[in-house]
Amino acid sequence: MYPIKFKNLYYEKIWGGRDLEEFREDLPEGNIGESWDIACHPNGMSIVDNGKFKGKRFDELIKEYGKKLLGQDFEGGEFPLLVKLINSKEKLSVQVHPDDEYAKRVENSMGKTEAWYVVEAKEKAFLIVGTKDCDKETFKKAIEEGRTEEYLNKIQVKKGDCFLIKSGLVHSICEGVIIAEIQQNSDITYRIYDYGRPREIHVEKSLDVIDFNLRAINTGEDQLDKFNGYSKGVLCHIKYFTIEKYIINKILEEKSNVSKFHIFTCVDGFGTIISEDDTIVKINKGDSILIPATLGKYIIKGKLTLLKSYI
Repeated sequence: MYPIKFKNLYYEKIWGGRDLEEFREDLPEGNIGESWDIACHPNGMSIVDNGKFKGKRFDELIKEYGKKLLGQDFEGGEFPLLVKLINSKEKLSVQVHPDDEYAKRVENSMGKTEAWYVVEAKEKAFLIVGTKDCDKETFKKAIEEGRTEEYLNKIQVKKGDCFLIKSGLVHSICEGVIIAEIQQNSDITYRIYDYGRPREIHVEKSLDVIDFNLRAINTGEDQLDKFNGYSKGVLCHIKYFTIEKYIINKILEEKSNVSKFHIFTCVDGFGTIISEDDTIVKINKGDSILIPATLGKYIIKGKLTLLKSYI
């Protein structure tokens, strides 16, 4: 086993942009809204891009190596996470995702809880996280009367902010941001409002699943604990995933966990991951690397900021 990097899967969106070119050299033409960087989903399947597994599909790799790759806690079935970068030149739709129970019953799918980390934000960039001053009936009436925006909780954001977007929380990404998104392995989205664009909306399903008690919490403002050569802290810890933030100034020494895989997503800077057998994998801003459960000891060198995601 070695640190595994996958090819980037790019998706053109009507709201997408070109800002990923700031640190990516392989961006195709068009308005690129999403890059799926670690994915094992019918709508996007990662292909290994380095080492002896290069060219192998992620689902084939899981089938062949199972617990050796993903850890003793992995009981088969679907890979649990999906890691993306999102770039918005224009507003995304105002939307909401269902929880596991509703998604399984109505869509035959997993639900979708996700976390957003702001990689870049232009001046006066905003996110919509939650509703304000309304209940279900008030919000339903506002949708019917074209007044949805009056009840949206709009937050000005900066680089380093982080929000947990639980299923049931109304949300949208506005213009001028790059987001690293770690989420459940689901692609179910209900659009509530789409700024007049001629796309399908899902008001009835949205009203079924919105939780008007959920509120925005910016965990990116929490202090990190300092260690020799790096700092780290937990951004979110829920049953679906944990995300830790590392700021590495020189070197980080770690060991994989035989029970679970880890994913490192670089949100700033660059460096190298060096495993015990001297395999060297570069990790630059925007890259996500899978750390197999049986990798063993490894070090990360450089000046970089990482998100470490795991179950």
